[in-house]
Amino acid sequence: MAEGVTKVLVILARSIFVLLGGVVGYQVALLVIAEEWWPWSTFPQIIVPYILSIIVCSLIGYLVTPVFIRILGFIGLSLEKNLENLSWNDISIAIFGLIAGLLVANLVALPFANLPVIGSYIAILLNIVLGYIGVRIFLKRKEEILGMWSSIGELKDRFSIRGRKIKDTKGGESSIPADLETVEVPQIRSAVKVLDTSVIIDGRILDIASTGFVEGTFILPRFVLTELQSVADSSDPTRRTKGRRGLDVINEMQKLPYITVQIVETSLKELGVDSVDEGLVALAGAISAKVVTTDYNLNKIAQIQGIDVLNVNELANALKPMLLPGEAVTVDVIREGKEPQQGVGYLDDGTMIVVEDGEKYIGKKIEVIVTSMLQTSAGRMVFGKIRKEVR
Repeated sequence: MAEGVTKVLVILARSIFVLLGGVVGYQVALLVIAEEWWPWSTFPQIIVPYILSIIVCSLIGYLVTPVFIRILGFIGLSLEKNLENLSWNDISIAIFGLIAGLLVANLVALPFANLPVIGSYIAILLNIVLGYIGVRIFLKRKEEILGMWSSIGELKDRFSIRGRKIKDTKGGESSIPADLETVEVPQIRSAVKVLDTSVIIDGRILDIASTGFVEGTFILPRFVLTELQSVADSSDPTRRTKGRRGLDVINEMQKLPYITVQIVETSLKELGVDSVDEGLVALAGAISAKVVTTDYNLNKIAQIQGIDVLNVNELANALKPMLLPGEAVTVDVIREGKEPQQGVGYLDDGTMIVVEDGEKYIGKKIEVIVTSMLQTSAGRMVFGKIRKEVR
């Protein structure tokens, strides 16, 4: 199909160049006759220069077409190669810079428009120079330009709620009651969140998002998706299973109505970093986003650099029920502890409980009285002593 389209374009280009050659040949014939370079002025000799000129120039146009197509293809490939490393934001800002430069160039060129001979050349030169300068300036100031647009969006969100109409339960509109008009309603947009590979493979972010407790836009960088695909293609069955589960999590999250999953093409090279973790922190800092992760080290690195982190493990620990000293729980002792005579078991929510003198009850179910609790970065530990064996 591509070859067919190419042939059609070549035929179209040849036709256009032949037509243009014929027009040029006709103009050349008019010039030859007007300057009396053709010695005969009677019919039929007078039509000979028209025929010869049109045929020659049309033939030149036909022969020049392949060269033009090759030059055009070379320019297209060069542009495509140079644009591969540019994001859509960079291209958009460059276009706006070019437009701004051309507008300024045409305004500056107005006083020179009526100058004889050189007026048009000055205008062309100004358009080229100022257009290029506009592109360079806008690209260098792209962060400030993007920040300005974000500020405009935030300013729009901060308009007063006074006089705003609200829908009543019957579908109509009614004004906000007077006693509520003095209430300050913060117009804070949901923070953008950047997904880490670990939280995608973990999968609990899908369950959290399904409940509607988190909303807004989730950013999935291309380098994270690439890392996830490499895990899914791993020769290790365990890693391959985790990677495929992560891809399934992304597919399911894209279907949820409360959130938007946006894949961004920013590369690690554009961010000036070498590792995925550094790229996540740099990207989150650039767009004022939060990092969603289960990685302890990434959590600490991001916090050191002032990036807000949503750690699913910390959320899970916070949601575990609180046990008070003296409260009784039932647990299966499954192994011995680090200290002599200790036994270790786990509650239904995964909380580890260390039982004093519980080593001899390994493999049995016992009732334990909670004596104390210890909160660590890895989770919550419960300490207790045996009350009785449960049969």
